[in-house]
Amino acid sequence: KDCIADLYITADAGRLGAFQSKGMFQRGASSKKIKAVVPSNFRTAYWTGIAKRARIIYYSPERVKESDLKGMSYEDLADPKWKGKIVIRKSNNVYNQSLVASLIQNNGKKKTAEWAKGVVANMARDSKGNDRAQILAVAAGEADLAVANTYYLALMLSGKKGAEQQAAAKKVKPFFPNQDGRGTHMNISGGGILKYSPNKANAIKLLEFLLTKEAQEHIVNNTF
Repeated sequence: KDCIADLYITADAGRLGAFQSKGMFQRGASSKKIKAVVPSNFRTAYWTGIAKRARIIYYSPERVKESDLKGMSYEDLADPKWKGKIVIRKSNNVYNQSLVASLIQNNGKKKTAEWAKGVVANMARDSKGNDRAQILAVAAGEADLAVANTYYLALMLSGKKGAEQQAAAKKVKPFFPNQDGRGTHMNISGGGILKYSPNKANAIKLLEFLLTKEAQEHIVNNTF
């Protein structure tokens, strides 16, 4: 109970949910100001989303036609036609775990397990590196499709990671899957008020400030 922190801020709703399930948060992350900005599916009474992103598919326009992707879903990544053409980071990555959780929610455990085996069978190489490494692999011709979060492409295109990554980013295109159904998988970075926060009122004010236009612009410009 001798807590010196007020907020726990992290990437991924799964982490926030796990923290909540352990009783580490208290109610308060759903003030009127927060509710006015954050949709109900991106918050609970215990935590709120601060920034969102999509986990999408990147492809090489040199080797994959846009028409080849028409109507494509995450489920289609297991289609044998993509054998030897897909890269994705390791399964212990929380972004992938959340994507798999959404597939289990929509398709069940059995079908999702079969899907995972299909994706592994289609991989161009063993999983390694972060999301940017997957995009770089497509740009280098090692694979045709990659799964990665949207903001990584923006980071690379910005030039903040060097001219080489900027050039590589220009060689791939983004594709948002599942547009004919439930839509693309979205996730968040967010925060919640710690159970024994010594400054709950200020913690709520900070969460509210992080959702203002001024703070959001700062987050976008300085996240990387």
